[in-house]
Order: sequence, then C-alpha cells, then structure tokens
Amino acid sequence: MTARPQPSEPPGLPARRIAADILENVLRRGRSLDGQLDGAGGHPSLATLAERDRALTRALVATVLRRLGSLRHLLGRLLERGLPADSPRVEMALLVGAAQILWLDVPDHAAVDLSVRLVSGDRRGARYAGLVNAVLRRIAQDAAQQLRSMDAASLDTPDWLMARWRRTYGADVAHAIAAAHGREPALDITVKSDPAHWAGRLDGRVLPTGTVRAIVHGPISRLPGYAEGAWWVQDAAAALPAQLLGDVRGRSVADLCAAPGGKTAQLAAAGARVTAVDRSRTRLERLKQNLARLDLTAEAVAADVTEWQAPPFDAVVLDAPCTATGTIRRHPDIPWLKRASDIAALADLQRRLLARAVELTKPGGLVVYCTCSLEPEEGSEIVADLLARDSRVRRIPLAPADAFGLEQLIDGAGDLRTLPCHLPDPDPQMAGLDGFYAARLQRL
Repeated sequence: MTARPQPSEPPGLPARRIAADILENVLRRGRSLDGQLDGAGGHPSLATLAERDRALTRALVATVLRRLGSLRHLLGRLLERGLPADSPRVEMALLVGAAQILWLDVPDHAAVDLSVRLVSGDRRGARYAGLVNAVLRRIAQDAAQQLRSMDAASLDTPDWLMARWRRTYGADVAHAIAAAHGREPALDITVKSDPAHWAGRLDGRVLPTGTVRAIVHGPISRLPGYAEGAWWVQDAAAALPAQLLGDVRGRSVADLCAAPGGKTAQLAAAGARVTAVDRSRTRLERLKQNLARLDLTAEAVAADVTEWQAPPFDAVVLDAPCTATGTIRRHPDIPWLKRASDIAALADLQRRLLARAVELTKPGGLVVYCTCSLEPEEGSEIVADLLARDSRVRRIPLAPADAFGLEQLIDGAGDLRTLPCHLPDPDPQMAGLDGFYAARLQRL
C-alpha cells in the first residue's frame, strides 16, 4: 500500500491513488471490491477523502472493472513490448487514466497529468512516467474511434464465462447479458408501503414487480425515507423469491443464509415470524442494524445452516451462497475474481443446504430455493437433483401472476429465471435485473 497523500499534492491525486490501490488489490490479490469500499476492512484512506472524491474513486474503480477487457485490449495495441513486468502500478495508472478519458467527465489533460503523477510517485514505476504519458495521449487522440470497432461486451467478459452463457442461453442472449453488465444500474429499493409515493419522492418509477427504481446521486443514507426506515436497498430480482411464499402473515419462516437481510425484512414486513440464520456474525450484526432502522423484528441466529437444529417451520427461504454471476451489474469485480472451479465446490454446498432446508420445513410447508447465479449447476440442476433423490418434495410451478405477468421470467420447468438483459427500457440505466434463479418446492 502506498503512503497516505500529502497536503501539497494536486487535487484529485489522492482519489486516483486510492482507486489504483483498490484495483491492484482486486486484480492482483483477489480481494473483493465491496470489502475495500465499506466497513472495517475498507481502504484505510478512503474515509479521509471529501465526499466528492470518494464518489470519484468509486466511479473510477467500477468503470475500470466494467471495461477491463476493452481497456486491456486497447492498451495491448499501443504497448508493443507489453506492460512492464517490474511495476504493477504502471498498468493501474494506465487503466485509471484511460477510463477517465473514455468514459468519465474528466478533461483529457487532467487525466493524463494525474496518471503520470500517480506512477511517478511509485518507486518502481517512476521510470515509466514517459511511457504512461505517451500512451494516454495516444488514447486521448484516437481511442474512442477504436472502441467503436470493438465488441466491448465480449471483450469485457472472461472467455470462460461467455462460453458458459452461450451454451446455456444461446449466443444472442449471452451477448445481451454481457452488454447489460457494461451499464451502471439504477438504485432499486423495496418499500414497506405506498411505492408510488416513494417513487415520487425519489424521482423514480414503480416497476411492474412493485420495486421502486431511481437514479440517485450522493449517499443513500441522505435520501428521503432512509432515516425513517421506509425502505431498503434490494435489487428488483432479489425481491421476487420471498414473494413466492404468498401470504406469510402469522407463519413461522426461516430465512437461511439471511444476511444482509433484504428477504428477512420483506418477510417481517409481511407479518411473518422470521428466524434469520447466517454463519457470519459480522454480517448478522449488519442484518440486525438494518432491521432496527426499519423498525422490523426477527430472531437472528448465528449458525452453520448445514448443522443447525430447530423445530420445523411453516416455510423456509434459502438464498444459497453462490458464484453470484447474476450480480455483475452491481459487482463488476466478480468476473475477475471467480473461476470455473468455484462452481462445482459451491454446488456441493448448495445441495447440502437445500437438503437441510427440506428437513427444517413442516410437511405441507414451502421451501423457496434461490441463488443469484446465472449458472444452471447452481440453480436448476440443484433442484433437479433434489427432486430425483427425495420423494417427499415436489415442485410448485410458478404461474404468470407469481412473476407479476412477466412470463419471460419463468423458465420451462416453471421456475423463476431472471437475466440482466430482462426488463428493457429506453433509458439503459433504468433497464435490467440481477440474474436470479428460484424454485418453489413443497415438502409432502
């Protein structure tokens, strides 16, 4: 980690240095983006920035990660000898500078100058300052034209992921999924009541599913209704699985792998007696804080779900740990952190969790199994395996009304399958959903 910025540094340089640090941690050390932006594990200097510079840092990092394939392809064309092997900071400075020139509202001269300063301040990178200057000036001159001739959606998706999506969804849909990942999504919120009112307050709109979607600027905690606990942030697709239980008023419901608590809040707001279970005490603490802000009540239990013992519930929701490839719109580091080998390891855990969810459900009760993954091994194949092994379980297919009339969200087996390219809109930022799979099952 580089030294903390000095007061004599030019405005904007600390934000770019922190962005470069975060990118290096993601791309070279495999650290998650969320972990570096929030909480106790966040970048230690991020809190020292003014609000505007913090927003710039986040925008820089997200833009680079969304466009990483295109940026590396472009840099590869301009660097005849490739990137210097002895200075990782050179690539970070080039990525940050190019992203500003091509996609952010930053004057070209400022983007070039601050990237040169960024690499000049690095012990191993200082001798490449001239290289950084020359490459970024070339990008400012003609890279936008080059970008128009490139298939950005394919370049910005790792080959192994694109190949999987083509096999699963076909070439056209796979490309549409990848294209959706290149756009920063709007903010989705679930409200306790009166979505139309809050859509008006937030200058947004109510989606067919009841979620309020808005394009916002500034900290979420300062938006109308946040402090009063009127709503919580939750992607429109993530809000659908809990609703598949129907009327839960007065019923006992277990929310397994519950943190950070969006589904717990939905169930509690609908009148259920909720037990929220998660193995992470830290994440469970965040869930409890969210519930306190929302003035909602649930029992929170820190436990490994595969070993947890409890009397059976009227219904169980299991949002199983997964590769999260359906959430790349909101988490652009995922394609660069995950590997194909992760899928099989997680699928084994998912099978064990779903088997436990069935045991925790009363006869006649419902189980909703869901993951935020686009991979069938983590969704439909998990459910098919359970149904083949356990005669006590049957699928209850979704009707169009269960998907608010959006029949394209229901697959051939009657399960929920949302894709990032679903819910198109003339305004690209207002389009799309996270990729979710959910099956509604009944224990006989």
